Amino acid sequence: MAEVSLKNIRKSFDGNEVIHGVSLDIEDQEFVVFVGPSGCGKSTLLRMIAGLEDITAGEIFIGDRCVNDLHPADRGAAMVFQSYALYPHMNVFDNIGFGLKLNKVNKVEIRRKVLDVAKILRIEELLDRRPAQLSGGQRQRVAIGRTIVREPSVFLFDEPLSNLDAALRVQMRMELEKLHERLQTTMIYVTHDQVEAMTMANRIFILNDGVIEQIGSPLEVYRNPTNLFVAGFIGSPRMNLISSSILGVQEKRLTIQLPGGKVLSLKRNTEDLGEGERITLGIRPEHLKENKEGDEFFEGLVDVVEHLGNETYLHITDADKNLITMIAAGDSNTRRGETVQMGFHLKNCHIFNATGEVIN
Repeated sequence: MAEVSLKNIRKSFDGNEVIHGVSLDIEDQEFVVFVGPSGCGKSTLLRMIAGLEDITAGEIFIGDRCVNDLHPADRGAAMVFQSYALYPHMNVFDNIGFGLKLNKVNKVEIRRKVLDVAKILRIEELLDRRPAQLSGGQRQRVAIGRTIVREPSVFLFDEPLSNLDAALRVQMRMELEKLHERLQTTMIYVTHDQVEAMTMANRIFILNDGVIEQIGSPLEVYRNPTNLFVAGFIGSPRMNLISSSILGVQEKRLTIQLPGGKVLSLKRNTEDLGEGERITLGIRPEHLKENKEGDEFFEGLVDVVEHLGNETYLHITDADKNLITMIAAGDSNTRRGETVQMGFHLKNCHIFNATGEVIN
């Protein structure tokens, strides 16, 4: 079993705390992703699980063992780094098998394991080549193979695809998903790329400034962000966030003002809310429609048009000078300088209070 549990983990550098009491549980055979902006603490958290970074306080469990004081090699976890870190003077076979050789595994067993791993990763024909003769994607497969051959209980990935071009990233995402399905092993993956998080994870752990903002499946955090940070971070293009204020409060109903003066009435829990309080209205670009389609609409002036083939991004300034992004059809004829009417359905609105928490 390879459950991973963190209990009130803290990390400080020179007295400055960067991880603030993080607790989480990862199930056996689960594929989870730590995602967040640069500097949020996701890689630090991963390195503490691996044993490459000391913890300041708290406990880390892999399986039923507290691994706080265990050497990285004894934790049952193996890490794939952003850099491939391959030995340039060794061929692929020796790079994959080097850790086994250090552990004095016999040559017959090393050969069997390396060939098995090469077959899984479809790199059998590369075993005699050196890293300089490989593409970026091939090098990353070798780095992953070096980890697989150790048969760890937990795989740790620290932004392993960031050095690849866009097409290779898509390919390697699919390869890693297939690998997880085949190996049935716990995997923890760190990235700042929300597309990787959304497409690969069973669950996403969204970090910000050393704390976990939200945990959930990709669709859960997309559909139901718990605060402004998650709402603005998850989704591409990001959610439109429009500042407004409360015009009226009735039982289970909230009245706010849209840009341009239109009044919007929404069913919400109005407890502890009052007239005049500042709120933020969130609407995703894909939930805005041209030509008033929906329950309500508001207007804006098109500043930039981006044609992407299958869809068109319209970047719009509304009557209150908010910058709004709307995703229109790929064959949209809307031009810069035109006025558009952005329709939406009330069910797709998100409302956040003055402290950034969602109002359900």
